[in-house]
Amino acid sequence: MSTTTTEPSQPLTAADRCDRCGAQAYVRVVLPVGELLFCGHHARAHADAYEGVAVHVQDETDRLHAEHGAG
Repeated sequence: MSTTTTEPSQPLTAADRCDRCGAQAYVRVVLPVGELLFCGHHARAHADAYEGVAVHVQDETDRLHAEHGAG
């Protein structure tokens, strides 16, 4: 996801859930008004829609891969 920045953010936790399906969120998309949380699958599925409008994208999918061996 090319819009990922190094802007400081709170780490995502198990309590953060994907706005699309309710799975654990690993991506936070900060928009000019509000934010969206996505699991890895839905972050990839909707990347084209948010990349042009996101103020910041916090991508922690590397944690998902490390924790669950996905890859």
